[in-house]
Amino acid sequence: MKFEKNSVIGIALLAILFIAYFYFTRQGQLELEAKQKQIRDSIAAIQPVIKDTVAAVEAMTDTAALVGTPGGFIQQGNIAASTSVLENDLVKITFSNQGGRPTAVALKQYKSIDSSNVQLVSAGFNKLSYLINTGINQTSSSGDLYFSPSQITTDADGTSTLSFTLSDSSGKSIEHRYRLKKGQYMFEWNLGVKGADRLFTNNTINMLWQVQADQQERDIQTEKRETQLGLYGQSGFDYFTMSDGLGKNWDDGLKWLGVKQKFFNTTIIAENGFSYVDINCKVPDDSLKIVAQTTANLRTTFPASTAVNLGYRFYVGPNDFAILKQYKMDMEDMVNLGQGFYAFVKYINRWIVLPVFGLFEKYVESLGLAILLLTLFIRLMTSPLVYTSYVSGAKMKALRPELDVLKEKLKDDQQAYSMEQMKLFRTAGVNPLGGCIPALLQIPIFFALYSFFNSNITLRGVPFWWSKDLSSYDAVFSWDFSIPGLGSHLSLFTVLAVVTSLLISLYSMSMTPDQNNPVMKYMPYIFPIMLLGIFNGLPSALTWYYTVSNVITLLLQFVIQNYIIDHDKILAEIQSNKKKPREKSKWQERLEQMQATQKKVSDMQQKVKKK
Repeated sequence: MKFEKNSVIGIALLAILFIAYFYFTRQGQLELEAKQKQIRDSIAAIQPVIKDTVAAVEAMTDTAALVGTPGGFIQQGNIAASTSVLENDLVKITFSNQGGRPTAVALKQYKSIDSSNVQLVSAGFNKLSYLINTGINQTSSSGDLYFSPSQITTDADGTSTLSFTLSDSSGKSIEHRYRLKKGQYMFEWNLGVKGADRLFTNNTINMLWQVQADQQERDIQTEKRETQLGLYGQSGFDYFTMSDGLGKNWDDGLKWLGVKQKFFNTTIIAENGFSYVDINCKVPDDSLKIVAQTTANLRTTFPASTAVNLGYRFYVGPNDFAILKQYKMDMEDMVNLGQGFYAFVKYINRWIVLPVFGLFEKYVESLGLAILLLTLFIRLMTSPLVYTSYVSGAKMKALRPELDVLKEKLKDDQQAYSMEQMKLFRTAGVNPLGGCIPALLQIPIFFALYSFFNSNITLRGVPFWWSKDLSSYDAVFSWDFSIPGLGSHLSLFTVLAVVTSLLISLYSMSMTPDQNNPVMKYMPYIFPIMLLGIFNGLPSALTWYYTVSNVITLLLQFVIQNYIIDHDKILAEIQSNKKKPREKSKWQERLEQMQATQKKVSDMQQKVKKK
């Protein structure tokens, strides 16, 4: 085989290039490996030095934490982080000597969603501290300083006392003294200071109070919706629904400030009030199982003095109306028995529902049965209104034959039919709204009970029939996706409430004249279906009440219409009323004038169309 000269030269050059490439690449790799080995040897040589330096730094840090604090506050001996516990039959409060503050509060009578005791204060975000002057142009946070704890003492009445102290060689000192009484959720905090004129600037304590409200209920969205900021200022009690980015400040003084969840609250009270308050709130994502985080800057001013004693109190416990009311500071207003537009219903709850339900609760073992008895009581109280409504319905039923004749005669003229219908009602002495007015008067009762069952902590965790918790929905069926308007579960009590509402609507339709308006004709079917979406996420106590109330309504309708109301007498009364001259009321005159005007406009429109 013959090769051309150029081909031979080309192949030779390529071979030389490949050999050169591999040679120089290998040389570079050898140099790189040599440098890497040199670096590893250097690191290995200085590693003991680094280890010793880190150990020395850690030792210095530990010594600073254990032996001394910033400024002139030098503690005697080695003080390490430690905890102390005050507890009674209701709460267990854990304190840390770092800052001399409470770091955990557990409620012994209530369980969280994980079956452990409800924990309202826990380590992490929750803080309580204030700034003190620890040297020239030097300030420190009390939360960074280590206090010396005392032994816990218990008085004959069961009151436990715990103190934390911090002092220096010049005579300045700070004491945190906590007292917890037997059978109380509220505990006292007395802040005693010697050398206050040097420790605080302008006779002012600037306090940082951070509260994290963790998820305590099954439905975190409902819990977030009902979490509020409660406070008592110059104008009395006020509240704000917790929202992300909420910021508020007050410079006219507050008596107390609290973070209120659905069934629990954490509140700080200043005996002499806070002179200035600034609050910022954050609502984290549901997946974090945190309802809200609140950061408050609280300012307390005191008279110029070298020694001061400031009194504070903390309430960390349930939103129980009776418990909060005993403190006589309007803290019971944090229990939502009626707020906003429906604030007036709180008086129905306070004066009627709460005492009556409390009586049934005292003597009846089952709270489900107590709700049934409450329903019977309310229906008995409203029975005169219900009877009036049924009598009006019976009169409307008696007029149905005449209304059917009018409808057949004027079927092509709806406005004329409406006018003749109103005339027939007037001459017969029948009020077409007679059945609606009693129902409207019962709306405040419904909203009162809506607030009552949503805020009553007595129902929390109490089972009844298939419901595991009367304060939450009874999810007999659940799924992993969300249906618009329904959610990811189905409540059986809600289904029963919807079915009984539909039966009431069907019965009422049989008692009233036929409706030509399609909307009004199908409303009895639409409304119960709407209830399915509205009620499905409500407490099973409320849907159980509504179901019982509907069953009572059905029974009353049947009994009153068939055994109490004399239909022949009503018919005779209607015929007698027709013979009597009747004056039109101003409302009837305005209504007839409006109908006449509408008819004229309609007739003119019809003439224009024909032309």
